[in-house]
Amino acid sequence: MFYWIYDIPTETLAVMMAGSFALFSWLGSIVVRPILRLFVRSRSSSTNDVVGYILSCYCVFYGLLIGLIAVAAYQNYSEVELNVTRAASSLAALDSDLAAYPEPQRQNLGCLLRSYCQFVIKYAWPQQRRGIVPQAGQARIDAFHEKLLEFEPQTKGEEIVHAETLHQFNVFLEHRQVILHSVTTGIPPVMWYVVIVGAVINIALVWLFDIKFISHLFLGGLLAFYLGTMIFLIAAMDNPFRGEVSVSAEPFERLYKRMLEE
Repeated sequence: MFYWIYDIPTETLAVMMAGSFALFSWLGSIVVRPILRLFVRSRSSSTNDVVGYILSCYCVFYGLLIGLIAVAAYQNYSEVELNVTRAASSLAALDSDLAAYPEPQRQNLGCLLRSYCQFVIKYAWPQQRRGIVPQAGQARIDAFHEKLLEFEPQTKGEEIVHAETLHQFNVFLEHRQVILHSVTTGIPPVMWYVVIVGAVINIALVWLFDIKFISHLFLGGLLAFYLGTMIFLIAAMDNPFRGEVSVSAEPFERLYKRMLEE
C-alpha cells in the first residue's frame, strides 16, 4: 500500500518521516493542546504527575513493541542477505564442479550457468526491487537441469563428480526458492497499524502536559522526531529488496565476473 516510499531517496525519506511526526506534534500543540489543558486543569491540580506516570508506563510497552519490531526487521534483512550469499556460493560451487566434466558438456553447461547468472543481475534483481517475483529464470534453470541429466558418466570418477554436481544443484535450488519467497515478505499490515496508532497516542499524551508553550514545542517535537526516525528505520528495512537500503546482487556480480575470466 505504501511501497511508493521506496522510490524516494533514503535521506529524503528519513527527513520527510521524522519531520512529518514533528509537524504533527506541533500542530497538535497549537490546536488540540489548549482544549486538553482546559479539560484537564478543571479536574486536577497535579496533571503533570498523573500524565507523566501514565506516559512512562505506556512508553515501556510501546518501546518494547517498536524495539522488537526493529530487531525483527533487521534480522529479516540480514537473513535475506545471508541467503543471497549462500545462493551465489552454491552457484559458484556448481560452476567449479563443471570443470571436471568432459567437453562439450562442460562448455554447454557453463554457458547455461553464465546465462542464468547474467539474467539474475540484469533482469531478476530489478524486478525484485519492484516487489515482482521473477519467473523467467525458471526456464534457464530447467534448461540447465535437462542438459545436466543428459550426461552419462563413463568412469567411476565421473559418476562421483556427477552425483556431487546434482547435489549442489539441489542445494542451489533450495536457496533460490528462499530468495524468491523473500521478495514479498515484510511486516504484516496489522503490526504497522499498531505502530502508527501507538505513535499517535504517544504524541497525544505529551499534549496533556501543562508546561510553557515553547518548552512544549521543543520537547514534544523532539520526541515526535525520534519516533518518526524509528519508524523510518523499520520501514527502510521492512522489504529487503526494495529501496536504497536493500540487499544487492553483489555476490552474483562477483561470480559472473569470475565466470567471464575463466
